[in-house]
Amino acid sequence: MKFAAIDIGSNAVRLLLSRVIENGKYPIFKKESLIRIPIRLGEDAFVRKRISAEKAEQLVNTMRGFKFLIEAYQAIDYMACATSAMREAENGEDVVKEIMRRSGIKLDIVAGQKEADIIYANHFEERLDKNKSYLYIDVGGGSTELTLFSHNQSITSHSFNIGTVRLLHGLVPDSRWKDMKQWVQVIAPEFKPVIGIGSGGNINKMFKLSRIKTGKPISYKRLRELDKYLNTFSLDERIKILGLRPDRADVIIPAADIFTSVMKWAKINRMYVPEIGLSDGMIRLLYERHMANRKS
Repeated sequence: MKFAAIDIGSNAVRLLLSRVIENGKYPIFKKESLIRIPIRLGEDAFVRKRISAEKAEQLVNTMRGFKFLIEAYQAIDYMACATSAMREAENGEDVVKEIMRRSGIKLDIVAGQKEADIIYANHFEERLDKNKSYLYIDVGGGSTELTLFSHNQSITSHSFNIGTVRLLHGLVPDSRWKDMKQWVQVIAPEFKPVIGIGSGGNINKMFKLSRIKTGKPISYKRLRELDKYLNTFSLDERIKILGLRPDRADVIIPAADIFTSVMKWAKINRMYVPEIGLSDGMIRLLYERHMANRKS
């Protein structure tokens, strides 16, 4: 069976097309296509508090295109979620209505905690060592979601309005950094040693740049070295020499700052990067909903 997930973030919009292969007790989730459109809604939402007419039109057209692709893929169901940028835009609900009117896509603006819950739907805790504790760190353009796992259970989570696009525009006050630091330093010592799990496009790219073998963790030391290495290049050089997309080349620096800061505060020595996120969680929820309906 096939499903589709649309993730409208602060730095880009993504469509994930996935097939679920039923294989006894454990279904196999196969990503068949991921389409990413660089629309930086956070630039409007965080700075001007509104989505501009130009960005809104681009978003509507993208949703119309996604609708055609979902139909061509013959997905049996889809889910579409918008996060931090649309949450904060004063005209966010108006944009949602326009998307529905012109594309037929039903879009939900989800709160920070709901975003963390959808990510948790990936059930990656089932693959973790039940005798160890993990801090899941998801860094986006508008916010950072932190979730602590121990003994294969979600212990606590929190969403902080510290994201890469906000940092680029100087929109994260010191008090917000202090809040996140305090939260980490209160929670983590109880469960030490803590292992990191990194999520988001920036950490995926940093992991690839590190050339560490897939499935192996990246150390705090290696991530710090990579952060320093990236800072030796100008924005243009990160695009031309390192081959980063323009909308990745600028936000990867603040992303590295967030990851290294959280790892330092939690005394995390190593972090796994499994390449899962919000859209993967949506696919899981769609499948679970479909199975529940089939049984009823």
